[in-house]
Amino acid sequence: MTTVSETELDQFTERAREWLADTVPPRGDDDRHSVAVFHDLPFDEERALIDRIRGWLRTRFDAGYGALSWPTEHHGAGLSGLHEEAFAEVEREFSTPGQHELTSVSTALVAPTVQLFGTPAQTEELVRPLLRGDVTACQLFSEPAAGSDLAGLATKAVRDGDGWVVTGQKVWSSGAQFADWGELICRTDPDVPKHKGLTAFLLKMDTPGVDVRPLRQMSGGTSFCEVFLDEVRIPDAWRLGEVGGGWGVTLATLGFERGHSGANADLGGGFDQLLSDARRLGRTGDPEVRRLLAAVYAAEKVAAVSAQRDREARLAGEENGAIGSLRKLAWTERLSLVSQAAAAVLGSRLIADAGDGSYRWTEHVLGAPGYRIAGGSDEVQRTIIAERLLGLPPEPRADRGVAWKDIPR
Repeated sequence: MTTVSETELDQFTERAREWLADTVPPRGDDDRHSVAVFHDLPFDEERALIDRIRGWLRTRFDAGYGALSWPTEHHGAGLSGLHEEAFAEVEREFSTPGQHELTSVSTALVAPTVQLFGTPAQTEELVRPLLRGDVTACQLFSEPAAGSDLAGLATKAVRDGDGWVVTGQKVWSSGAQFADWGELICRTDPDVPKHKGLTAFLLKMDTPGVDVRPLRQMSGGTSFCEVFLDEVRIPDAWRLGEVGGGWGVTLATLGFERGHSGANADLGGGFDQLLSDARRLGRTGDPEVRRLLAAVYAAEKVAAVSAQRDREARLAGEENGAIGSLRKLAWTERLSLVSQAAAAVLGSRLIADAGDGSYRWTEHVLGAPGYRIAGGSDEVQRTIIAERLLGLPPEPRADRGVAWKDIPR
């Protein structure tokens, strides 16, 4: 890992702040900004938001602030992850279009996976356009019967001449209704253990036989989709990695996802918005409100100290490793704590729109549980913490060495 001095990082931050100040207006001090965890927008408005984000990605990329930690030979700036974090922090001071799951998946998950496993033709076709926001890509991983046990997926790809025929169903694919491409994991050999019979593909989402159906979430939006694949033909030229090597591709993408989850740490509401509403509603004298506000404040300060600890470790050349699972678990618990505090502050205003702006907290409360699954469920994170940080024995697996076709379902 490349070491970075604090002086160098400070100088970079100041240059980035100057560029941002010349490019976009500063963020206002309005406490009523969105506290939503997931977007709740009509189709056309969500597409327009994605287009604005893609435009911002292009502006940032062309100015040298896109793909900051990527090598220069791979369209990056050749800097470190610390530079990337520093830029993200200062960027929050300015009024940018924000985030969307699809653009985050495209730039932070699919692009590095294609760079790692793709052929020269695939990387030439996709990597720079993905990083720059010219094209977008979703994940086609999870299935109705294969979520946390992703290696048990059943969507099959059968070899047919110089291509493959794919049939099956995927679910929880963020932004699939807007995506140009999908990173698809299929079963190509049912006669070997489940991890060994998988192959990855790059799929054009407008291919005949692809049917994308948005799923209405309880928070109101349709961020997630189910995707049906009915004899979809994919040329072998768009196979990603080796036949049977799909689990390695999958692990790489999931690793990028886990590492990126901290980038969304300010998603949803937090202490400042809660305190503002508590004061406005005269709720700061309530003992339960005070207790929960203090708990949220403490959790945010612990998160800041943890982030500083991780930053200093990386400055010293250390890798975080499984600490990322600890951070992700703490973040999802903090989202839940904010929901509890919002309920205490607002009371009935949380379930009935009083016309004073308080009702916006429902978008946080109903959206927060989603991140207990996204990026690896809480249970998966606890297993990683137990096995890799605490050194506890691994969980027993009855399907070890058993052919996928012979596993009871």
